[in-house]
Amino acid sequence: MSTGPATPADNHSNRAAALAGIAVVALLFVFLVGIRGLGDGFKLLGGDLLEAFFSATSNPFIALMVGILTTTLVQSSSVTTSMVVGLVAAPENPLPLANAVPMIMGANIGTTATNTIVSIAHMGRPDEFRRAFAVATCHDAFNFLAVLVLLPLEIVTGFLSKSAAALADGLPSMGGGDFDSPISLMLKAAVAPLQSLAEALFAAPQAQGVLLVACSGALIFASLMLIVRTLHATLLSKAERMVEVALGGSGVVAILIGCVVTAMVQSSSITTSLLVPMAGVGLITLRQAFPVTIGANLGTTMTALMASLAVSGPNAQAGIEIALTHLGFNLAATLLIYPWPPVRGSILNIVTGFADLATRSKLLAIAYLLVLFYGLPAAAAFLFG
Repeated sequence: MSTGPATPADNHSNRAAALAGIAVVALLFVFLVGIRGLGDGFKLLGGDLLEAFFSATSNPFIALMVGILTTTLVQSSSVTTSMVVGLVAAPENPLPLANAVPMIMGANIGTTATNTIVSIAHMGRPDEFRRAFAVATCHDAFNFLAVLVLLPLEIVTGFLSKSAAALADGLPSMGGGDFDSPISLMLKAAVAPLQSLAEALFAAPQAQGVLLVACSGALIFASLMLIVRTLHATLLSKAERMVEVALGGSGVVAILIGCVVTAMVQSSSITTSLLVPMAGVGLITLRQAFPVTIGANLGTTMTALMASLAVSGPNAQAGIEIALTHLGFNLAATLLIYPWPPVRGSILNIVTGFADLATRSKLLAIAYLLVLFYGLPAAAAFLFG
């Protein structure tokens, strides 16, 4: 059946969508250039500096705190995990995989600070704040419990990293060897101007490395933020409709939609922060929101997987392994916690009780945010780093 000729509004919408698609592809290339440049810059850093960093992060607790603090400062777990992929896959002096695993777990925790910040906006209305704060902190509680259980298991058995290594071994080679794919050659050519700039400004290789790492980190951060903004503008209404569908379905459907929405907008913070104001005004319940937040955890692993495609050289396999470890951690956490009603119910009861306390004492809510996500990680990094 004919739907009639396209209206000017339809044409405008189609053009806007096409331009947004082109912009996202271009920004993804910039993002991959940043990942490639990060590895090249890390290669130039002096052994003493790297040894000091590796020594500090060899303590799993410190590595966890570094992941939390970095993510809360940049407000994006995608930036943190992407940079970790680049460091693990550096051509020379790579970050040891064992040091990187707690860092990506810390990134999972750090990203939940955004939800709590959003919930603070409801503080002037007690009933709204209680509902919003409970939904915000259910994401915190889930990730804290996952790290509390899975990090000690990983330290003792290495089951996440070993499983990722076995899976990576079974995948087609994405890097390393003597063959450079066309994309790899394009990335290499795109990084060359940054390398030339560093060489022109500094004679010392270490100084060149610092500049290259700083510029690459800025490219990663800026490109991801612009990707999120572009997708936010074009896909937010679709994401909202998908979340509404999720809220009326089963827990499994809600997890899947939370995963898909997050992969679409490249930000778990956007997905989960959509839920906080909806809960505040009473449109959704805590039980409806909880599986969507779990799905957001799974969806955010897509960024690290994309970053692992940009690395090449002798340690490219390690970049793939840490990205798969991130995915495996979130899958394991989901299977460990969500299917079991007593565990799931305990988390919801804890955050509900905490929300009641925070509603009675607003200072407690602010202290929780500042101490847990900023103060404790910064103090640990300062004292033990």
